[in-house]
Amino acid sequence: MTGSRLTAIDNPDDPRIAEFRNIRERDLVGRENRFVAEGTVVLRLLAEAHAAKGRFLAEKVLLLKNRAAGLESIIARFPNDVPIYVAEAPVIDAIVGFHLHRGVLAIGRRAPPPSLGDFLDALPEQALVAVGAGISNHDNVGSMFRNAGAFGADAVLLDETCCDPLYRKSLRVSVGSVLTTPYCREGSAIDLLTALAARGFAVWSLSPRGETDIRQIPPSARMALVVGTEGEGLAPSILSAFKSARIPQAPGLDSLNAATATGIALFEMAAATGRI
Repeated sequence: MTGSRLTAIDNPDDPRIAEFRNIRERDLVGRENRFVAEGTVVLRLLAEAHAAKGRFLAEKVLLLKNRAAGLESIIARFPNDVPIYVAEAPVIDAIVGFHLHRGVLAIGRRAPPPSLGDFLDALPEQALVAVGAGISNHDNVGSMFRNAGAFGADAVLLDETCCDPLYRKSLRVSVGSVLTTPYCREGSAIDLLTALAARGFAVWSLSPRGETDIRQIPPSARMALVVGTEGEGLAPSILSAFKSARIPQAPGLDSLNAATATGIALFEMAAATGRI
């Protein structure tokens, strides 16, 4: 059955796979809400999202020819109007511009996102959210989503200075959690946090100099964890406007990286609220 779905590509200049060309140099993020999905796990989650007709849809798939048989169950989840292209390794490498050892790519499209107000109003009464402020490192953004998924967070909010989580590397590092964890990326960090506070969220900003030990944060029905960029951390305006928490650590290092800190803090909050 899979064989009938597959279309062979022999020429790297074939116009049908134009969107996959030189993807490092021409990432599709920011262009009509399209993005590049890479790897088996991300492809499976994209297939599930497409089948659910939710926020994400697949437009086309490109596979290393010898990977197709092992991906039959995932391929079958895509409707027939999503083309599945296959090519030998030299052709795929010429298309994408580097050696693609995973051999699994797809072009996806995100539906237009809701407004911030509509997004927040749709959150449950018992909610835990992670908020990123100024996080421009793609690995850290992807890790934030992976941590959010692992510890049962209901959403991730990113201010407008954070990098797009649909960037190929962020999506890959998240192991597809960007496709399963609701998120909103817009506005300033202060605007996001003010909107959360107005909806009853206890907002906790994470800092090495935070006033409260992360293990001592009192649980509440709605909680938000705010994490800043490495180095500069959160702006003083955020730390002074909202409650602050710290992760105790041995002397000698200034702080943990954003990905590790987010994971530890979300674990503590999730445990305190009985999510895990």
